[in-house]
Amino acid sequence: MSSSKSGGEPSARGSTSSDRQKEKARLSRTSQILWHAHQNDASAVRKLLQEDRSLVNARDYDNRTPLHVASLHGWIDVATCLLEFGADVNSQDRWRNTPLADAEGAKKHKMIELLKSYGGLSYGQNGSHFEPKPVPPPLPNKCDWEVDPSELDFSNSNIIGKGSFGEILRASWRGTPVAVKRILPSLSDDRLVIQDFRHEVNLLVKLRHPNVVQFLGAVTDKKPLMLITEYLRGGDLHQYLKEKNGLNSSAAINFALDIARGMAYLHNEPNVIIHRDLKPRNVLLVNSSADHLKVGDFGLSKLIKVQNSHDVYKMTGETGSCESLKDFLWI
Repeated sequence: MSSSKSGGEPSARGSTSSDRQKEKARLSRTSQILWHAHQNDASAVRKLLQEDRSLVNARDYDNRTPLHVASLHGWIDVATCLLEFGADVNSQDRWRNTPLADAEGAKKHKMIELLKSYGGLSYGQNGSHFEPKPVPPPLPNKCDWEVDPSELDFSNSNIIGKGSFGEILRASWRGTPVAVKRILPSLSDDRLVIQDFRHEVNLLVKLRHPNVVQFLGAVTDKKPLMLITEYLRGGDLHQYLKEKNGLNSSAAINFALDIARGMAYLHNEPNVIIHRDLKPRNVLLVNSSADHLKVGDFGLSKLIKVQNSHDVYKMTGETGSCESLKDFLWI
């Protein structure tokens, strides 16, 4: 009896450990194919699919597939490879957008033609054809975005930014690199700090645009308070400008267009968000190639409910910094 019991337990533990290793490997492969799709690396995508065809419909934390990623950026070779391996052309993400809806929203005309040739349909917020009931952005309901802090892995984290209220770290959430704004424990009971933190969460949860940093979740039930967004590997525009010592006219125009698209989205009715601290430190690069910028850091932002299109928007109080004007003149 004793021998049988002692012989069974290691097997169960071994099985559990093996399951964890398999799950970790699956998450790693999912991250790899999504990353290679984002980087327009068709050969790396093809190699992964040859090893594991099920990755063709792998999904991230927002239920977005590699085809969603390729469609948004207009990467024809990557999308063609995915479709050849049987990607679901009409898969829907968390917001029920299809790849074609993303391509239409980003005005990627060749991608639109390709997806339609494979039977792609345009449904969701970004597409030209809407479902009978328009799909609203995720509501600021705590159960939708509250993150269990035990799911955040800081074992290989590093600080990527600091502020008066806390620090920003690169961490991992469910196998995916993320940026975590962590409020200093000594300030977690400060009423004004908590108020500002919740204000930023309530703003970010409403937003979704290719040129705005994507909010993923927050920790509000436990301390320290934390806000989780996508991690952008390229760093901020301020550092990039210092390293490049200026930009050529083509790069400056592309940068300005990305920033303008993000700001135009924020200013869209009926909920107008005034950033109030737009500066190069708050503009992030998706990658080191600096081919895509996103507007971030909404700590000072103000949400205005527009009653009609002729309303005049007014701001009060101190906003922004002299750094904003100085560095944007540098561009």
